[in-house]
Amino acid sequence: MTTPDATPTVEELEAQERRLVFEHFTHDDAWALGSLLVATARERRAPVAIDIHRAGQQLFHAALPGSAPDNDAWIARKRRVVERYGSASYLVGARHRAKGTTFEASSRLDPDTYAAHGGSFPITVRGAGVIGAVTVSGLPQLEDHNMVVEALDRFLADAQAT
Repeated sequence: MTTPDATPTVEELEAQERRLVFEHFTHDDAWALGSLLVATARERRAPVAIDIHRAGQQLFHAALPGSAPDNDAWIARKRRVVERYGSASYLVGARHRAKGTTFEASSRLDPDTYAAHGGSFPITVRGAGVIGAVTVSGLPQLEDHNMVVEALDRFLADAQAT
């Protein structure tokens, strides 16, 4: 596994998606996961915005000190990548880079609408597939991605313990 600062491989990113699967995802789960992300960001004084969408509905949103309206635009662009491809925005970008190209050059999608940059991760429910996305924006893309993955790891570990 990679260290927090090392660039993960496509295989490692795909393994994260296979591991981070919910049994269910309710409004209360969105609140708890979003609150966990807010607490983590506050502890680190991270100037981020946090968003959780399920089935086209925003279930959670927070903008911490130092975040800006641009973070909300980045959230929407990264979330659209998850919704379109069913994979983490960072993984979609990594797959293009592994082929020697970029998402922007290869996808032919409007970069003002889609951004394959780290920070949006699919909410996958066992037996249902991808039903939404949790997104962080405000840090360098790998740090955004890692913050979401860390929160999902903690949230799912806590859910299994109860």
